[in-house]
Amino acid sequence: MSEPIPLSSERSPRPGRRGRAPRQNNSWDTQYGNDVWQLRELGIQDRQLARITFEGIPQPWLKALAKRWARWRLASGLGAVSVSTGNRAIAWFGEFLAEAVPALQGLGELDRELLECYLAHLHARCSGTAKHRNLIGQLNLFFTGIRQHGWDGSLPSTVMFFSEDFPKEGARLPRALSETVMAQLENPDNLAKWNNPSYELITLILMECGLRITDTVRLPADCIIYDGEGAPYLRYLNHKMKREALVPIDADLAEVITAQRRRLQEQWPGGAAVLFPRVTRNEDGREPMGDGVYRKALHRWLKRCDVRDEHGQPVRVVPHSFRHTLGTRLINRDVPQEIVRRILDHDSHVMTAHYARLSDTTIRRHWEAARKVNIKGETVTLDPDGPLAEAAWAKQRVGRATQALPNGFCGLPVQQSCPHANACLSCPMFITTSEFLPEHRQHRQQVVQIITAAEARGQQRLAEMNQQVLGNLDQIITTLEDDPDDEANT
Repeated sequence: MSEPIPLSSERSPRPGRRGRAPRQNNSWDTQYGNDVWQLRELGIQDRQLARITFEGIPQPWLKALAKRWARWRLASGLGAVSVSTGNRAIAWFGEFLAEAVPALQGLGELDRELLECYLAHLHARCSGTAKHRNLIGQLNLFFTGIRQHGWDGSLPSTVMFFSEDFPKEGARLPRALSETVMAQLENPDNLAKWNNPSYELITLILMECGLRITDTVRLPADCIIYDGEGAPYLRYLNHKMKREALVPIDADLAEVITAQRRRLQEQWPGGAAVLFPRVTRNEDGREPMGDGVYRKALHRWLKRCDVRDEHGQPVRVVPHSFRHTLGTRLINRDVPQEIVRRILDHDSHVMTAHYARLSDTTIRRHWEAARKVNIKGETVTLDPDGPLAEAAWAKQRVGRATQALPNGFCGLPVQQSCPHANACLSCPMFITTSEFLPEHRQHRQQVVQIITAAEARGQQRLAEMNQQVLGNLDQIITTLEDDPDDEANT
């Protein structure tokens, strides 16, 4: 088993460098051998974490590999919290090994059977929690890193986790705020109750742009850029994805941001580097406000505004609620999913699809609100609260997706074959709404022309068949035109 190489190791000078020894990093020299790394000593500033510990890993050989993995992850720019999370996963695995196979001396002695025992151990200890998936995922990343960098060639190829090893994650809808709550939060009178213009601006950016709170409080002072047509965009660093991103904003928000910059100029005449500087111990204006400061201010503001839900109960709002709400609103306004992905700067379509699941709710609401008419001109009712509501809606949804017609929808279950040979206007399963009135009128004209021509040629059978269609069309059009909610006739 190969041993990790600390940065303090002596190495032979490279040829052509005149024998000059490599430059040493004294901070890493001091910290690497410790079981607790002080991040400040390593030049790593993290508001959430001051140290990374390896004390919970019982096996020295496993601890040595954990240190090497942690150093590489920190050097690649991964956040200290994520690195610490990986260490905890290794510590869990190490504690299991110490109890199950105390004589185990290295990675070469691991096998698939032992991993399956560990999976059973985790299932018994933390089944149904997010921690369960995380412990498996982080340990798998650890194994991948060892193979990728060749840190220990004895690791068997069978020592890995597969997708089937991870517990199923329950699908959850985004936790968007209701429009009743958002109407209160967006009310100008309530926004005026902010006692700090910086907090009010942060709230507007969260609402209108959907940024994460950590990205918002770290916005640079010069965060607005304009395109060739003079339209403003908010430029920010997506810290989760480690990339710059742009989100379109309106002129009003751009003006509020400009006013914030003017206020900063008064307090920091030399110019502040960030849009929301920390108030204390920040002489040069480079240190951003902590997101925890805003969270506390948001809680106080909600109490001042007495924001309540549909049931009159006080609501709990966290900064990320605004991101969920924006994504849900965009999807429900029929904004294409790719556009929503770019606005929220998701790395993949999987997360955006999380919001798209709500679009079915929007379609259902429109379907329930529309007046549905069958071929006899009779209104078809669908009780949204009835015992068959979900099943009825599922049938309508399948019909829309697989049996859509230019002037309505087929209500026949997809499992049954149609006995009417495309003569849907003589089919008792046909259903339509007022949105298809123009098609119905045009279709009626065509049917009249067919009947007239058939009668002129003596084709009575053809004329009789189309007379039934014409009668049904007349009933449908008459009923739909009498619909007081038909916007097409207003």
